[in-house]
Amino acid sequence: MPGPRVTTFHGDETLPSHVEVVVIGGGIIGASAALELAERGHSVALCEKGGIGQEQSSRNWGWVRISRRDPRELALMASSIDIWRGLDARLGRATGYTRAGILFACENAERYAEHQRACAQLAPFDVGAKMVSGGELDRLLPSGHRMALEGALYTPGDGRAEPQWAAPAIAEGARERGAAVLTECAVRGIERTAGRIGAVVTERGRIGCDAVVLAGGAWSGLFCASLGLRLPQLKVINSVLRTAPLEGGPEAALWSEDFALRRRADGGYSVASGHANIADIVPDSLRYARDFSAALRQEWRSLSLRLGWRFLDELRLPRRWALDEASPFEYCRTLDPHPSKRQLDRAFSRLVEAFPLFARAQVAQRWAGCIDVTPDAVPVISPVDDVPGLHIATGFSGHGFGIGPGAGRLVADLVVGVTPLVDPSPFRFSRFSDGSRPEPIGGF
Repeated sequence: MPGPRVTTFHGDETLPSHVEVVVIGGGIIGASAALELAERGHSVALCEKGGIGQEQSSRNWGWVRISRRDPRELALMASSIDIWRGLDARLGRATGYTRAGILFACENAERYAEHQRACAQLAPFDVGAKMVSGGELDRLLPSGHRMALEGALYTPGDGRAEPQWAAPAIAEGARERGAAVLTECAVRGIERTAGRIGAVVTERGRIGCDAVVLAGGAWSGLFCASLGLRLPQLKVINSVLRTAPLEGGPEAALWSEDFALRRRADGGYSVASGHANIADIVPDSLRYARDFSAALRQEWRSLSLRLGWRFLDELRLPRRWALDEASPFEYCRTLDPHPSKRQLDRAFSRLVEAFPLFARAQVAQRWAGCIDVTPDAVPVISPVDDVPGLHIATGFSGHGFGIGPGAGRLVADLVVGVTPLVDPSPFRFSRFSDGSRPEPIGGF
C-alpha cells in the first residue's frame, strides 16, 4: 500500500542559473531552511529528488513535543514551538497545528519516577508540564478506559500538526518569498571553486551557489560519502496506521509502551507501536557498528533486526559517481518501505484493550517510513569544516517533525553567519571525529 496522501505540490519548471544557497531535500527541515533564508532576502533553490514531503516528513506521528526529549534538544524545541504557534498565519496556509497536549503513560512506579525526572527538566519552558494521576488523569482519557496506570506526564503546551500538510505549506511559503522549488530534481554532487562550494550539479543542470544545506534525511549519509565525508547514520523503519473518523477518543496525544496515538484533523487517529521498530542489517550497519554500539545496548528491546534483500540492494549502491551520470537518488525517488502488519496489529489490539471504543474504528491505511538516526539520537545541524560552504541538517532520529521549523531557522542562522537561535555545539558534525564518543542519554 502506498504512503499517505500528501498535499499536491507542483515544482518550478525553470532551473535558476545561480543562487546564494541551494537546499538539498524537500522535507520539513529543508523546506523550513528555505523559508527562513528566502524570508531574509537571500536567493534560494530548494532541490528535491522526488516530491515535497513525500518521505518521513509525511509518515511520522505528527507530534509537536518538547516532552520526553533529549535534554540537548530542549532549547531548540522550545524555539520551534514558538515558531509553530504563528506558522499558519505567517504562511497563510494550514499546517494543522494545535496545542492539544501529550500524555506519556506510566505503567509502574519505575516509569513514573523516570517521567517525573523528565517533567522536572521542563520547568523552564512554557508547556505546563506536570505529573497527573487518579481522577485528573481519568478526565484526560476516554470514559470507560481500562488502562491501569500509576500516572502520566502531561504537557498541555505540547501539540500536533498534520505531516501530510506541513512540508508542502512551508515550501509554498518559501516560494512566495522568492525561492525556487524544484521537484524531481536530484542533486548529484557539488563543484568547488578555490576550495569552496561553487555550484551543485543536478539531474536537470548546474546551479551556481555560494552555500549548500544538506537536509536529505535518510539519504544524507550516502551524499556525504560521495564527498568523502563520514556521517554515521542508519535507517530505522517505523510503521503507522490511520483510522477513519471516530467519535469519543482522546484529544491529547498518548504514548504508552504498547501503543501511541494522536487525533488527526479529519477526526481519525494515527496509531503506532509505542516502541517497536525494524532495523535492516545493511552494509552501513557494519561500517558504523562501533559508533552505534552504545545505542544498540540501550535500545535493543525496541528494535527488530532483520537481514534480507535490503543488504544486497544497498551493497550494490555506488558511493561515488560521476556528475554527468545518473546518481542513486534518481533511481529511488521515494523511500516507501512496507509497514509491519504484525507490529501494527499488536499495537491496535492493545489500543482496543485499553480503549474499547476503538473496537468500532475502521483501519483506513497503513504505511511505513525510514527514520534517519545518529549514534546519539541527536541531529547534525552544522557547517562542515572540510567543505567550506556546506552545512548539514539531518539525523533527527524520529524527532524531526516537531523540531523542524526551529532546525530550519538554526541552520539558516549558521549559513548567514548571524547569532544562532540556540547554542549549536551539541549538534556539531565534528562530534563524530573529535573523540567525543557520542551516545544517547538513557531514558530519552
